Amino acid sequence: MQGTVLPWLVVAAMFVVWEIGVTAAGLPPFVLPAPSAVFAAFAEFYGPIMGHAMHTLGTTLAGFALSVVGGVALGVAVGSSAVAYRALFPVLIGFNSIPKVAIVPVLIIWFGIGAVPAIITACLISFFPITVNVATGIATVEPELRDVLRSLGATKLDILRKVGLPRAAPYFFASLKVAITLAFVGSIISETVGSNEGVGYLMIQASSRFQIPLVFAALLVVAAMGVAMYLVFAVIERRMTFWATRGIDAAYATGG
Repeated sequence: MQGTVLPWLVVAAMFVVWEIGVTAAGLPPFVLPAPSAVFAAFAEFYGPIMGHAMHTLGTTLAGFALSVVGGVALGVAVGSSAVAYRALFPVLIGFNSIPKVAIVPVLIIWFGIGAVPAIITACLISFFPITVNVATGIATVEPELRDVLRSLGATKLDILRKVGLPRAAPYFFASLKVAITLAFVGSIISETVGSNEGVGYLMIQASSRFQIPLVFAALLVVAAMGVAMYLVFAVIERRMTFWATRGIDAAYATGG
């Protein structure tokens, strides 16, 4: 019960402090709107906000799905081969270091304004953590265990299928929680640079008209979608890798 109520109490306290701070400082809404002004803007523009939010959610999930497929495939290749690890990991790190906002204009030139650049950006920005976690889970299988399995006649494919992939499962499902939040960032970055739909586009349009409460309302909707998707994958992680989290569950149950 405490674990369910406590986050809501923290969020409510943040909004109360925010409201009191803005009111006490006398800040105008175009500088920093109070939560009451933000919620009023959300109620007033509920239809447009939700329409753009659904578009952003769709592009985010599409890009995220692509990153899962590609990230798992590359993670398996990198984690199961020392040669692939040495050859590809520097390239992956270098690519991940490139600000994705710098790639968006190129994607717009290639694919035009719309959903495609947002999907690709969401994929690119969420691809790396999935790849790294899957590769780490497979590569950290103990050498002694590999030797024992080989002595029993297991092939490399058998070791990967029966030991490597199950070993990587907790890493994989943990990476999904991180990757889905990054995918939202990628979609919105692309929408702010070149799109005529989505939360990013709505925020740019609202900012140009100094409708800052509307900007914050859109941000809160994105935050809510991010939290919701995080919780979905947390539940999936708990169900699929319960054997790896039983120690954590016991600690929560005892309050430790």
